Amino acid sequence: MKHVLQLEGVSKSFGGLKVIDDVSFDVPAGSRTALIGPNGAGKSTVFNLISGVYPIDAGRITALDQDITGMSVANRVRHGIARSFQNIRLMPHLSTLENVMLGEHHFSRPWELVGSRKAGERARATLERAGLGTYPGQVVADLPYGIQKRIEVVRALMAQPRILLLDEPAAGLNNAETDELRRLLQTVSDSGITLLVVEHDMPFVRDLCNHVVVLNFGRKIFEGTPESVKQDPAVLEAYLGTPDAMESRHAA
Repeated sequence: MKHVLQLEGVSKSFGGLKVIDDVSFDVPAGSRTALIGPNGAGKSTVFNLISGVYPIDAGRITALDQDITGMSVANRVRHGIARSFQNIRLMPHLSTLENVMLGEHHFSRPWELVGSRKAGERARATLERAGLGTYPGQVVADLPYGIQKRIEVVRALMAQPRILLLDEPAAGLNNAETDELRRLLQTVSDSGITLLVVEHDMPFVRDLCNHVVVLNFGRKIFEGTPESVKQDPAVLEAYLGTPDAMESRHAA
């Protein structure tokens, strides 16, 4: 299977602390890949390295057949990589539609987007496809947390990514909200977008993802299927605890 994202020997230190240590893994095209591991394992740092927020100290990152190691954040977005964040980063005083339109800010000036008819039409269509077509005019601050999390995914989709990075998208959601999010991400995946998801909610990972990478203390300790991860001794010791824990572990 062709890979759309590859990390090769990637390392990152902050001061004297090596947070990512010689990490290599592949994300298959069209996959729904989970990046899991204990708190402090380096998962969000890997996301920041892939998206260009942090420069890497060593190694190489390739995306969509191009070396992006030295590429700027904006150019990575234009190249087809978009992301959401662990903590919601919507503009609470703006409407849903205005927030989603800002997902195109790497392609246009942000102050031009809000008044753009074409951007508005694209944002409305994207919201409709995501099942959020009734919320365009509502101020984001007035909406439930679960709706806001889905709006953030829709905003990322406005960049028309081929690879979507999602940092703990199910964190803080109840069961119904988690199911709605999973259905949305399944639809996104079915459209041809490759997903890389950091998540602690293991039932969510089991139901959504078909490929798993596990980090511990900044190093990769496993790469394979959700079924095989439950049987790996290193993963059980470092993260899951018992073979049954994958069925019950949720983000705190």
